[in-house]
Amino acid sequence: MPIRFAALFLLFIPFLQLRAQDSAAVAWQVSSAKLSSGYQLVFKATIKPGWQLYGPDQDISGSSSMELLFADSSINANKPFISIGKSIKRNISLFDNRPFILYDTGGTFTIPLLINGAIPAHLLGTLNFFYGKNNEFYTGSYGFTADLAGGISNAARIRIPGLDLKNPVSPCGDSGTSGKGLLSIFLLGLVGGFIALLTPCVFPLIPLTVSFFTKKADSHGKGIGHAFLYGFFIFLIYLLLSLPFHLLDHTDPEVLNNISTNVWLNLGFFVIFVVFAISFFGFFEINLPGSVANSVNNKSGGTSIAGIFFMALTLAIVSFSCTGPILGTLLAGALSNNGGATQLTFGMGGFGLGLALPFAIFALFPGWLSSLPKSGGWLASVKVVLGFLELAMAVKFLSNADLVQQWGLIKREIFIGFWVLIGLLITLYLLGKIRFPHDSPVQKFSKLRIGFIALFAAGTIYLIPGITNTESANLSLISGFPPPLCYSVYRNPVNCKQGIEPQRNDYEKALALAKTEHKPLLIDFTGWACVNCRRMEENVWTDNEVKKLMKDSFVVVSLYVDERRLLPGSQQMTYTTKDSTNKKIITVGDKWATFQSENFNAVSQPQYAIVSPEEKILTYTKGYTPRPSEFSGWLNCGLKAFRGIVH
Repeated sequence: MPIRFAALFLLFIPFLQLRAQDSAAVAWQVSSAKLSSGYQLVFKATIKPGWQLYGPDQDISGSSSMELLFADSSINANKPFISIGKSIKRNISLFDNRPFILYDTGGTFTIPLLINGAIPAHLLGTLNFFYGKNNEFYTGSYGFTADLAGGISNAARIRIPGLDLKNPVSPCGDSGTSGKGLLSIFLLGLVGGFIALLTPCVFPLIPLTVSFFTKKADSHGKGIGHAFLYGFFIFLIYLLLSLPFHLLDHTDPEVLNNISTNVWLNLGFFVIFVVFAISFFGFFEINLPGSVANSVNNKSGGTSIAGIFFMALTLAIVSFSCTGPILGTLLAGALSNNGGATQLTFGMGGFGLGLALPFAIFALFPGWLSSLPKSGGWLASVKVVLGFLELAMAVKFLSNADLVQQWGLIKREIFIGFWVLIGLLITLYLLGKIRFPHDSPVQKFSKLRIGFIALFAAGTIYLIPGITNTESANLSLISGFPPPLCYSVYRNPVNCKQGIEPQRNDYEKALALAKTEHKPLLIDFTGWACVNCRRMEENVWTDNEVKKLMKDSFVVVSLYVDERRLLPGSQQMTYTTKDSTNKKIITVGDKWATFQSENFNAVSQPQYAIVSPEEKILTYTKGYTPRPSEFSGWLNCGLKAFRGIVH
């Protein structure tokens, strides 16, 4: 029985910010007052006519009607609110006519604070509240910053005026945006589109659609034109799907980075990919609502431009149960690469082109249709193999969440062990030893099937050393995908020692050390969930020349932009960016992500920068560089620039 829900929407739920029905219904102001025994906060509410604010300290279905939250656990509001203002008592039918205390003209609410640690100069918090109108009921949230008299501010420097990216001492490095990453993700999207063609939802439609255009058109040339237009619309539809992410990227350049490292998003992807895998195994189908498909299909009956567009849209919708998981993998992969919405557009464009190209080619050469293999059981086998690969991706997203939170659940060897098991199951399935619903017994092994059996068997054998504590456990071919070598179940992993011990998440301490040792500072912007960061650390930093340069000639500091550890209250702040946007700095990752975007105009990782102890930029920055010789050349260039300004 198909699951009738908009599964694609599930991929976008984490990106949506739920807003109240009328955000202007209740407006707040906050202030603080110093008491003999500490501090108190004063919240003043202005209520829009016709609306009511639920008074504090009332139980609403198990939730407090007004709740004060702080990111710093050393700060608490352990006493009830004191209410000032005219209130009314009213039975609310929505809650079985229970009586509630409401405020409809305004109110002031004070609450004392208990601060166990240092008093912050600027206190960041959130006030959650409930409000409504007649039988309508909504939740609201008010984020605030309150100044505390006599408090201490240990907020780190964010913007460093002396860093001039446009005029480094030496012009080596990445002076512009490299197109390599965009080309790579476009090609990955193209491959994803070709793979989607081999699924049962798409492959049988190729001869049917091409025949429709070539037979219905007045001339052969017109039929070819219609087929090409159909292919172009498929490409365009997938391209348009990426546009909302450009709006997010424009609103906050770090938003996609935050999305890709968000723990709940990664856990959500883990669940979704497991569901997709079970669907691919044939236990149920995931479809978009039938009303959507029927509505679009009704508009796709002709060969007008509009009709052809809706035919393309129909294909995108009805094939979703097969293309959705592949498209979801592409979407999640693009976000995890921290490349912003542009990478996503290139990936979606590649996917759309891969899906559309065969329709145009076979329309141009209709005789080739006879060379296509007939639909049959092999399509079901492709779908099941894709299901296993979805499980492998699910493990990756669970690992991302584990790394960011440092739970220690999916250590490197456990991760690789899951992949070994999945590879073994794929091999057994292709051998016919495992069967799923709608599978028929394997009568004979084609050359192509034997080739895939050999491929997955070889891949599984290659992964096996990764679960051991030996020199062979490095697995350079998949470097970056498993957790780091040091994130291990073994007490002393043999491959863990890199010879480089960077300062972690302490720029000021590293800068002071650079001044003391008279060395340039190498800044490594990295992340726990960053694949290319791990590749650099495992394959480039371990190169003898690179390792010697980094160890002997630089002070290295690694700044983790996805570190979710909370800053102490005295270090939390609301920072105004260079484009006049107010941003809350609450976690360690918030601080370094903002530090990177404000000073180095980038939000992707890895990014490397070389600065002097006087904070003068020595070279252009450097991104992912898989060739050790190129990276060591850049390091030598920065070292030469440093020695030039010293002498």
